[in-house]
Amino acid sequence: MNMALSLSSAVGKQVQPLVGNFQGSFSMEQFFRRKEKVVIVMGATGTGKSRLAIDLATRFPAEIVNSDKIQAYEGLDVVTNKVTDEERRGVSHHLLGSIDPNSNFSSHDFTYHASVAIESILARDRLPIVAGGSNSYIEALVDDWAESRFRYEFCFLWVDVSMPILQKFVSDRVDRMVDGGFVSEVREFFDPEGDYSRGIKRAIGVPELHDYLRAESDDADERTLTILLELAISKIKDNTCQLALRQLQKIRRLRNKRNWNLQRLDATGVFLTDGGNPNDAWDTFVLQPSLRIVDQFLSDDRRLITTPIVSPEAAPLVAAVSR
Repeated sequence: MNMALSLSSAVGKQVQPLVGNFQGSFSMEQFFRRKEKVVIVMGATGTGKSRLAIDLATRFPAEIVNSDKIQAYEGLDVVTNKVTDEERRGVSHHLLGSIDPNSNFSSHDFTYHASVAIESILARDRLPIVAGGSNSYIEALVDDWAESRFRYEFCFLWVDVSMPILQKFVSDRVDRMVDGGFVSEVREFFDPEGDYSRGIKRAIGVPELHDYLRAESDDADERTLTILLELAISKIKDNTCQLALRQLQKIRRLRNKRNWNLQRLDATGVFLTDGGNPNDAWDTFVLQPSLRIVDQFLSDDRRLITTPIVSPEAAPLVAAVSR
């Protein structure tokens, strides 16, 4: 039975266990049917992945599947920098703020739920756009799930920004997030025992604020609280910059070692528009090239599987058909 096709497209707030062998059963249809097309938007934090995914979804009949492991959890909307309802512009999002914040949402869980969402989107004759910064999730969906290459053809869009420029941007963004209620959100997840190893509590910003929130609960003086808050914000900035660097390194590894055909879009110019219009720069450097790439991808009918990756169990049957 094809598990992904048989399940409801609704994803509950509680992560459901994976049942049986997720690889699914072998069928000859997998080898000869046309592959469905999926767009994947990648990039380090702060590069504009969500913006590009939404821009594309307003120009093609599409829905978005979130692939950010922290944004998948319910809560901490400011801390995790989730797109707002206004920013979504009416585009349907899946796996965004829908997972129990106390659960551990693994890459295997993501593959399962993302495949269900993708199949539900395709069933409505719409384009699935997978977007987010958790490249381990994307790698699991594309390469670690055996059926993926049988079912889907992928178009990879990589939004890239010069790292020194990006790190200054994400540091400034932390200041804006603090002004927007960052600390108040984290306060609700403060753990006196300091256990931030599970679920949404792993989000950058939650463990970093522990000492400040503990001192606050102990009625520390204002000077102490000010110092601890400044230290926490500095650590949040450092850890966010380190995250961006790790994400970039992972993307390069996927390109070089996994041989993914990543379409690189250099968005550095968008962040350097001193006195200019950043929207014009975005349109020039990112959106228009992306529209051309996706349009060509969707109009390309060469979707028949020619070199399938065959499991050991299926190999004898494939060999028999090939004779």
